Amino acid sequence: QVQLVESGGGSVLPGGSLRLSCAVSEFAFDRYFMSWYRQAPGKERDLVATITSDSSETWYRDSVKGRFTISRDNAKSTLFLELNSLNFDDTAVYYCNTPPPTLSWGQGTQVTVSS
Repeated sequence: QVQLVESGGGSVLPGGSLRLSCAVSEFAFDRYFMSWYRQAPGKERDLVATITSDSSETWYRDSVKGRFTISRDNAKSTLFLELNSLNFDDTAVYYCNTPPPTLSWGQGTQVTVSS
């Protein structure tokens, strides 16, 4: 059974940074595009960033361009998201999945930006 295990979240001040990880098991990780999503309180889950299977291309939602960086390590079946210059609007639970999402969701990792 495929498992998605997100980690690396936390509480940071505005302007702070975090690095999220998503370990994927029982899945042909290196064959698929992968994405990060986030869900803020009371809002729908949104697509944040996507990376091709070979890391040759990436895509970001406008609000995170220039601040977030998606990457992957196919040898370790792990997806990463580096978050920089965090602001209050980035507060959310962050999840990984395929684009569009086809796998059972993991528990996510909470990112809280607070002063």
